[in-house]
Amino acid sequence: MTIPSAVPVKALVFALILLSGATSFAQEAEHGQYLSAIPADSGIRKIAVTHVTASAGRAGSAAAMSISREHDRLMNYLEVLEMPGKDAGITGKDTGLPLDQRKTGKKFYYHLANVFARLRLYPLAMKCYFKASRPNPNTVDSLSVPSDSLKTIQYAALQVSSKDDSIVGTAAMTMREKLTDKKKRRSKRSRPTSFPQIISNFNDGKTAVAYALLFHVKQPAPGRAKIFVGVNTGHTFITLIKYNTDSTYSSASFGFYPDKDQLLSATPISPTTSATFKDDAGHLWDEVLGKFISRRNFENILVLTQKFEGMTYNLNQQNCTDFGLQAARLAGIGITDTFGKWPFGKGNNPAVTGQSILNGKISNATTGEELFFDQTVTAGH
Repeated sequence: MTIPSAVPVKALVFALILLSGATSFAQEAEHGQYLSAIPADSGIRKIAVTHVTASAGRAGSAAAMSISREHDRLMNYLEVLEMPGKDAGITGKDTGLPLDQRKTGKKFYYHLANVFARLRLYPLAMKCYFKASRPNPNTVDSLSVPSDSLKTIQYAALQVSSKDDSIVGTAAMTMREKLTDKKKRRSKRSRPTSFPQIISNFNDGKTAVAYALLFHVKQPAPGRAKIFVGVNTGHTFITLIKYNTDSTYSSASFGFYPDKDQLLSATPISPTTSATFKDDAGHLWDEVLGKFISRRNFENILVLTQKFEGMTYNLNQQNCTDFGLQAARLAGIGITDTFGKWPFGKGNNPAVTGQSILNGKISNATTGEELFFDQTVTAGH
């Protein structure tokens, strides 16, 4: 292959670095549960999710466990995962709260949200965040339920459940297997998925009561705004969660990737190529933002996902970070300063975006509500 003389040497070097490693914009990541397959017709199904009504929620609220019992159950999860409270950043003051103070034990629940997010147990993490933040029910703009009723419904439906017991047990077993089996410690690339597979995950025939989004960033150099490090250019992806009135839930973590048409596709020399979505349930991250969102925003993000399904990938203006930022904006999450330059190109990227999150350049369109935030790194230079 002959490279045009007009192509800067730096751009060629950068492209070759990308080619020598991963075939996508993302770092290798351990893969978790793969989204279930769709029926043989494989057609894009209409976005149709059943939503809660006031009468549907009242039945669920009767089964809500006591605050004390939930507290003990969550602490048991840490023991099952072999993570004592103090190692999880939870002090004796948090774990030994009297019953009357546990109602406002925000620090306890927020710490647990951080712990479960780092274990990639995102639905459980956001349940804990809900207890810590009590999101404004008025932001759920498309549920025809009075605010007071909605708050009761959500609190009941977002109690820890038998599904959480099962998932935590599976996670603990997986962690132990990795300690004893070297082969299982090896990371795997995120596997291809599609919009029909993503939407089928939420068409479970159950009544929804709440929705959440998480925005994840894996920087190539954790804690630094360095756009590429060797073959690693980082990755941005999202997680969507649908909670049901019966305390079950469904979720999908996915990102936008290049699907290379030729050797130099998705490099500064040839930035445009075909695209695909991949299941990022097991992908590592350095920074994460999250919030509960309205039904309207949840559906708008699915519409955005369907729109991107038919798009091409462009390293400069339609990459994984562009998709993630658009989804975040639909959820009311704002991040300033996400743009950077590289040889023969420029655009939004994980390195600068992650650094802006670390530096607090974030906003929430929902008045009076803090975003869920966690990081596994500290800001460098």
